[in-house]
Amino acid sequence: MTLRSSAQLAALSLLAGLALSGCTVGPNYQRPAALATPGAPALPTAFKELPPPNPPNGTWKQAQPADAALKGNWWELYHDPQLNSLEEKVAVSNQTLKAAYEQYLQAREQVKVARSNYYPTLSAGPSYSRQKYSANEPSITKGLTYSTYAIEGQVSWEPDLWGQIRRTVEQARANSQASAADLANVELSVRSELAEDYFEMRGLDLQKQLLDNTILADSDYLDLTKTRFKGGVATDVDVAQAETQLETVTAQDIDVGVARAQFEHAIATLIGTPASSFSLAFAPLSLDLPAIPAGVPSELLERRPDISGAERRTQAANAQIGIAISAYYPNVTLNGSGGFASQNAGTWVQGPSALWSLGGSAVELLFDAGRRHALTNQAREAYESQTANYRESVLNAFQEVEDNLAALRILNDEAVTQNSAVNASVRSLNLSTNRYKGGVTTYLEVLIAQTTELTNQRTQADITTRQFAASVQLIKALGGGWDTSQLPKF
Repeated sequence: MTLRSSAQLAALSLLAGLALSGCTVGPNYQRPAALATPGAPALPTAFKELPPPNPPNGTWKQAQPADAALKGNWWELYHDPQLNSLEEKVAVSNQTLKAAYEQYLQAREQVKVARSNYYPTLSAGPSYSRQKYSANEPSITKGLTYSTYAIEGQVSWEPDLWGQIRRTVEQARANSQASAADLANVELSVRSELAEDYFEMRGLDLQKQLLDNTILADSDYLDLTKTRFKGGVATDVDVAQAETQLETVTAQDIDVGVARAQFEHAIATLIGTPASSFSLAFAPLSLDLPAIPAGVPSELLERRPDISGAERRTQAANAQIGIAISAYYPNVTLNGSGGFASQNAGTWVQGPSALWSLGGSAVELLFDAGRRHALTNQAREAYESQTANYRESVLNAFQEVEDNLAALRILNDEAVTQNSAVNASVRSLNLSTNRYKGGVTTYLEVLIAQTTELTNQRTQADITTRQFAASVQLIKALGGGWDTSQLPKF
């Protein structure tokens, strides 16, 4: 080997060593504090709206610390086979969820794209050319005609001396994890929406059951009033009032079907089934509210996919700062080529026909009118913006949990009181009925008692429905059993 060749190889070895031991410019990522407002308190150790011990006749209680945490199939807490069956269809048929999944796959492939820049690019291929020089050229090649057979490969490599590729991979990885968190959040939203619609529909079935029973009772009252009218005990006014009550309740019974149909259609869309070919049988809501383990507030940072997605995007924004800073440093590129070339096909691939070249370049941008500085500042501001978004998602998460804990606590108290109101209205109707049958009072008193009883019963049914909706919203606010350990590792 010649001295010149040795010097070339030594230079290339030096550049390769620099590439392997290059630095990574830009700030290393540290997760921002969840609450960074001056004077803001630390994360609380317990939720404010946790309810007191369940009062007598209460319908909901907070899970104790020893209770199991939320699991992935959180809807199984309700012990409703029909709901379980519907939720199983979401992952298979829901198109919103499929779209989010494809977006995640795109982000995952972007990590591979970024990592490919760690390695050289290599291309190779044969070529053939036939060439004739002009006979009038003042050259020793004038009039010469010859062929060239060649097979040659080229390699080019830009070593990651300043960490630009490493930061790009870091950014792509964080964005991919954010996309995975988005997918989990979409799935949680779709499944919770399905559960809410299901309970709302079952709550309407409960309302219809009450109205159906009331229609039967009102029909009996109308028959009684007509009998009393024929006996000269009641008046036309009593009959008209009884008929009015029956028709009014019948109209309310029919009207419930409008909202029920809409919820049924919404459920069909959520499970990817045409609404025209989907139906659910009548089934009044008669489940027990489950105990929901809320855990401690600090766990929300790990259990909410939307918080995790915002935090991952914060790291991606931080990596962009390093990418912008790397533009201040020279771009170093190593190139090489080699192969065989000959004017005769018979001597094409032989030792004397070999050719090669090695080279490298380092290019430094000397003037860009402040472009790199502006891009770096832009990346820093984007990071601060994303950090604020992350902190806002944390605050929203605490609000949603506290809102639904408060809703369950207050609705629980309301349910107890409303149950007493229903019992009182039933007793009042029985007393008024007995007084009416005994001729002590007119049908107007019975009518008022009937209306009061139905109103209280429907209010009770509405409270029950709202309790189930709030419990679903609380599970969603707590992350639905998801945690950051489910984020993909790259």
